[in-house]
Amino acid sequence: MDGGNTLGRRPVLRGGLGALLTAAAAGRTAAASESERERYLLGRGIGDVTGQPAENGMMGYARLEQRTTGIHQRQRARAFVFAERIAPERRVAVVTVDAGMIFGAVRRAVLERLAHAHGTRYGEHNVLLTATHTHAGPGGFSCHTLYNVTTLGFQPGTFEALVAGITESIERADADLAPGNLRVARGELTNASVNRSRAAFERNPAADRSHFPDATDPATVLLRFERGGRAVGAINWFATHATSLSPDNTLISGDNKGYAAYRWEREITGVDYRAGDPGFVAAFAQSNAADMSPNLELRPGTGPTDDEFANTRIIGDRQYTAAARLLREANTAVEGGIDHRTSYVDMSDTVVGQEFTGDGSSHRTCAAALGASFAAGAEDGPGPSFFEEGTGNNPFFGTISRALYRASPRLRDRQAPKEILLPVGSMGWVPRILPIQLVRIGTLYLVGIPQEVSIVGGLRLRRTVAAELGVESTDVVVAGYANDYAGYLTTPEEYDQQAYEGGHTMFGRWSLPAYQQEFARLAADMAADRDSEPGPSPAGNPEGGRVRLQPGVVFDSPPVGREFGEVLEQPQEHYRRGGTARVVFASAHPNNDLHRDGSYLLVQRRSADGWVTVADDGDWSTRFHWARRGVTASTVTVSWTIPPDAAEGEYRVVHHGAAKAVTGAITAFTGTSRKFRVG
Repeated sequence: MDGGNTLGRRPVLRGGLGALLTAAAAGRTAAASESERERYLLGRGIGDVTGQPAENGMMGYARLEQRTTGIHQRQRARAFVFAERIAPERRVAVVTVDAGMIFGAVRRAVLERLAHAHGTRYGEHNVLLTATHTHAGPGGFSCHTLYNVTTLGFQPGTFEALVAGITESIERADADLAPGNLRVARGELTNASVNRSRAAFERNPAADRSHFPDATDPATVLLRFERGGRAVGAINWFATHATSLSPDNTLISGDNKGYAAYRWEREITGVDYRAGDPGFVAAFAQSNAADMSPNLELRPGTGPTDDEFANTRIIGDRQYTAAARLLREANTAVEGGIDHRTSYVDMSDTVVGQEFTGDGSSHRTCAAALGASFAAGAEDGPGPSFFEEGTGNNPFFGTISRALYRASPRLRDRQAPKEILLPVGSMGWVPRILPIQLVRIGTLYLVGIPQEVSIVGGLRLRRTVAAELGVESTDVVVAGYANDYAGYLTTPEEYDQQAYEGGHTMFGRWSLPAYQQEFARLAADMAADRDSEPGPSPAGNPEGGRVRLQPGVVFDSPPVGREFGEVLEQPQEHYRRGGTARVVFASAHPNNDLHRDGSYLLVQRRSADGWVTVADDGDWSTRFHWARRGVTASTVTVSWTIPPDAAEGEYRVVHHGAAKAVTGAITAFTGTSRKFRVG
């Protein structure tokens, strides 16, 4: 059976010992023959990157009041290592992370740890880190001020969780390397995204718009991993924001892409995330999703229903269903070598040649600036009501910008018609030297770009790279949110609309042509089998963002008259399937121990061999809520929505926590509920 299921029918053997030995020898011969045909060495690994689940500002919506209060599902990093079997040194690692972005500081820390353990085997040249862009994860892991403002500064606990989990996922994939083959399949998914910036999209030339009749990018691309002809993993690329959960949510989640991966790994193939061998790994990676929203009604948390958690599951399941179909249909073998090119570009001052600008003249990019329409937010994630999208709608900033443009024609050429809100580049709040990466996996090419690209922008990038390589544009996939982060990336035509996405295109109107030019350079180098110029050093980026404004946990004490782990509210004695069991514990601050590769909660069923865990805080059916009681006391509420297929029997809920004493010592504790029946 496909899809990562390792169970099959046991063959019936007849004819005595001779026949058995003959069958065994034939099996070894067939296995050896299959192994000889396997072109690559392939490895898979999963790491737990769940950050601080309490009082950590969340990344994505820029809401100061949106701070973590628990976990709905854990965040994961899913790594895949590809190597040529005849030349294993030619390899790449591609990682998809349930995170809002990949910041340069995280990438550098991961590479430093890999270098310490593996020397030059992995480095910036052959490691591609990408984010799913979930808006339901904790932030504070950047070293640039802009991205830490609403998280009350740098959050070292969340930073460490990301770095450690990503590193572990790559190391596990490296240890998992074994002969295998790759297959690719392409299809369409039309009910999991909507264009949230339609007016800007309509500014593009008709030839570009005709490529997207519904103003969405329906392309879903799947890379299938095989060993012995059996699927053991997959990466799927599809463009839709991971924003099914609204700014009102304060529970950690991988959002719709995280659920899609969970659906395939845990619910379909039975992966145990706390076990060593995952069995099957499914990554749902992001592409050119700048103007693609999963909120089909274009309001926060809406579409196809008004329940944001139901929408997360539905949009995630649609991505899984399309990917699973492609897995079965993946008949196109991936052949060819493994290759990579990496370079750095100073996006604050790049000369763009006329062959890329489209107007017959060369232009320059500009120091980063945010427009007033950036502050207005997007249709499905609006900002303060006193800001509006579009030019001429923010009179105060429009007046200032017009004065600036009159004083500086060069600034006008690079940033107009943006109504400038904040010159974040000259303030040193964002990176200016950014990594670009082109990865070849046989006949598939990944464009690793550190920005959020619109669908037409992605189309132009793919066509640019494909032309230099002499391949079809469908052989090229834009891997957005890669290796660092610097906002949005629109076409020059979309930029002129100055919707949210254009206001967040920080380096000005010529940003996309600049990237087209630089990726054309990498592609030409790859086609000619020559090295690429490394570009300016990222050490030139300002990093004033490691300021920590929020103190850590001082100490814990249980509620008055209680002990850590004591049950404050017991579950009912009996539940029917579909009901929700709820237990409240006296607890401590969960940031004392993030329980990576573990869990704050266990739902257990009594069996003949003792208590067996059936769910933890990584499962869709559970929720872990933390609340402060007074100054130093905490409570934890564990809820478990009992699945329709739950076995009848006795159950209990276990909570694992850790308390910090005045001395700084941290002590683990456990609480256990009374038993209850299901059935």
